[in-house]
Amino acid sequence: MSYEINEKDIQSVINFLKKTDPENATPEMAIAILEHLQKTFHSLSHTDPDQLTKIYNELKKTRKTRN
Repeated sequence: MSYEINEKDIQSVINFLKKTDPENATPEMAIAILEHLQKTFHSLSHTDPDQLTKIYNELKKTRKTRN
């Protein structure tokens, strides 16, 4: 299963950019950010799997505290 960038994710990033960097709150920038994140995580899985595990464990902790 592979992640595909979708309109909902693009809009979420645009909303984030509107708050943090309004001048760059465009669909093109949102797509560039999502593509960069996707490539970074893919690369991380090959170059530093321990860091990826750490990020995953932090996510699990965060999700537990929300429930």
